[in-house]
Amino acid sequence: MLAKAMTSESAVAEGFFQWESIMITCGGTVCAILIAYTFDELKMIPRAVVKALRRQDYSADDTLDSLVRLAEKARREGLLALEDDLVEIDDPFLRKGIQLVVDGTDHNMVRDALETDLNYMEARHARCRSVFETAASLAPAFGMIGTLIGLIQMLGRLDDPSTVGPGMATALLTTLYGALMSYLILTPIARKLQINSKKEILIKEMMLEGILSILSGQNPRIIQEKLKSFLAPEQQEAVEARREAADSPAISTVRAR
Repeated sequence: MLAKAMTSESAVAEGFFQWESIMITCGGTVCAILIAYTFDELKMIPRAVVKALRRQDYSADDTLDSLVRLAEKARREGLLALEDDLVEIDDPFLRKGIQLVVDGTDHNMVRDALETDLNYMEARHARCRSVFETAASLAPAFGMIGTLIGLIQMLGRLDDPSTVGPGMATALLTTLYGALMSYLILTPIARKLQINSKKEILIKEMMLEGILSILSGQNPRIIQEKLKSFLAPEQQEAVEARREAADSPAISTVRAR
């Protein structure tokens, strides 16, 4: 009985697997993408897929804490003292901004340089995402093309009624493959890349605002309140709780004296 059930399930699985349909749908989509995009654009795809599937490390509240710490050091020891922190900064965008501050670069030049980097980063993200969006729009079309090819072959063999059912099933499989590729794989990846891009851009905009505030010599508490606007309400509450926890020991010491 068990063997019979397994045989039945295997037959069903085989009914949903057709190499010809896969080659038409996947092969056609890949060929169209190769024509539409350059090699430099396509070589970013493997990295983008990995980036879309793994957990991102973008943390707005940690970035805020780092910027406030740098602002406090700059206010206490001067802007040149931030040079010692450059080796500890992992993010290239933040490191570049602090380096410009240490070099005594003009406020407007710092803004222009960092905004240019930000704009080009956003353009790269959009270009990479468009590959998946284009593929998602093409896959169902090639699925329909495969269906038409299968129907043409089926109609050519109408003299044998026993081939109509299997032929129709094979023809419709390409439409199924196209829909699965588009709505189960390609569109979700494009959406995930868009979400990750927005998160990263938000972090970079926070860094830009913090760097310019440090360069202007603003009070670290004012910088913190300004940068909190980039955070969600629950993140703002967490930042406020950490600040109160950091202030409480100092208050207790004063009272003890």
